[in-house]
Amino acid sequence: MLRVTMNDSAAGLLGVPGGPALPASPGGLASGLRERVAQGLVRRGEVLGWAVSTDGAERAPAPFHDLTGWECDRSSVHLEDFVPVEVVTVDHAPVIGDDGQRVLLLHGVALALEVVRLARALHPRGPVRCVVTANETSATFRFHQIRPGESWNAADLDGYAGDKVIVVDQGPFAALQEHPDVPGAAYDS
Repeated sequence: MLRVTMNDSAAGLLGVPGGPALPASPGGLASGLRERVAQGLVRRGEVLGWAVSTDGAERAPAPFHDLTGWECDRSSVHLEDFVPVEVVTVDHAPVIGDDGQRVLLLHGVALALEVVRLARALHPRGPVRCVVTANETSATFRFHQIRPGESWNAADLDGYAGDKVIVVDQGPFAALQEHPDVPGAAYDS
């Protein structure tokens, strides 16, 4: 089961206020993100991560509160570091316009679908969540396994004022249903 949810701000920017159809990322997935995907995912002990970033897995979740926090820290990618968008500096701070944020969100969703594909190939399989956020200063992608009682994001995605948020969940429908923090409608993959 694949579930895609987004806040109203992201849906409006992407032009999908009424349904699950998402436009493709322009030019396909950026080359640096393709390289990250090519390195793959691994499960080490109780944690899931990029194959190149699971050092210290035996100590997880330290120094974080839970395994989800550890995974989100280790899987975090600043999309603007990989996707060519215009970033201007205003008062010593980066500013990314709506067009750039839209491109970054699309690349983030494309990356999420690749992570879902990689996670499906792991054994044992488990539900995984990808979280993509964009605002006027940055865009971030991260993922974690879905676990009872743990979540990186709040259930009310519209509560993220100023941020565009997209959550992509993959897993057996029963596993996703067990987690009431997963908002939105479900779509079969």
